[in-house]
Amino acid sequence: MSKELFFNNFNTFISQYKKVVIVSHVNPDGDAVGSTLAFYFFLLKFGIDVKVLIPNDYPSFLAWMPGISEILLYDKNPEKGAEYLNDADLICFLDFNSPSRTGLIHNDLCHCTKTPKILIDHHRDADLSQFVGYVSEIETSSTSELVAELIKYQGFDKYLDDNIATCLLVGIMTDTGSFTHSIFHPETFGICGELISTNVNYTLIHNKIYNTFSENRLRLLGFCISNRMTILNEYNTAYIYLSKKDLESFDYQVGDTEGVVNYPLMIDNVRMSVLITERQGMIRFSFRSKGDFSVHELSRKHFGGGGHTNAAGGTMNCTLDQAVDKFLEILPQYKTMLVK
Repeated sequence: MSKELFFNNFNTFISQYKKVVIVSHVNPDGDAVGSTLAFYFFLLKFGIDVKVLIPNDYPSFLAWMPGISEILLYDKNPEKGAEYLNDADLICFLDFNSPSRTGLIHNDLCHCTKTPKILIDHHRDADLSQFVGYVSEIETSSTSELVAELIKYQGFDKYLDDNIATCLLVGIMTDTGSFTHSIFHPETFGICGELISTNVNYTLIHNKIYNTFSENRLRLLGFCISNRMTILNEYNTAYIYLSKKDLESFDYQVGDTEGVVNYPLMIDNVRMSVLITERQGMIRFSFRSKGDFSVHELSRKHFGGGGHTNAAGGTMNCTLDQAVDKFLEILPQYKTMLVK
């Protein structure tokens, strides 16, 4: 199904459903929250009973967003989350394309085999056979941009409001690192211009996302760079590691490490940056790169993850030392691609 066909048939398609649940991925970021809330407000305009279900808590710098109180966190109330899914006559996957990316929700989702599902996403390697309708475009900045395109196709003049515009701007802004990467075409800026032409205060939104650090979060950032950053010049690579004890010493809150992985890329010769953190009983990797070096391929091959060419994630079930050793062990395989 092409994007145009999905957009063209959307109004007729969505009118078949009365109870819709929107789901996003574990450890939700700005795009996950922004796209789901924008889609939530959009579907309300069709008179649909809409629920938003997210596996676990979102970063505190998103707590001001319109509609945020409507989100049900599955890990806080799994019984109600399961009830949402069982009652739904349509489930919408936003900003992920595999049930395995939903953490604790995964088991309940797998029981909903007879419930129709749609996908709006921009990640690689989607199994599209499970969806009755989908938009899956990897060369789009964010899922929020895809939702914006869908709403625009139906008519911004009819459906766009300040709440939707705010949520979409948050999603696009955060998934592009405040418009520093993942811009594949000029339409991204064009659609943001149209969103800003509403009554939203772009400066205020930007400040709420990027300039509302707690003291502990700022001190953690300084600690990461001063005490936990290693530069591997022979591979044009940098990595930062954080133990569970490190995080606890700075009273870690969800979202406090957001963006940390981007800082080493400010160094001129660094082409890949990696953040390795020990939390929630496993090791989490966050990868970023410059240019055409694909951290998606590296993460998918070695760390059971993936994402985008320049931004990806992965996990390991091991100690922090073992995770760092594994990363250092595979680096020589990529030397010729990293050192040009």
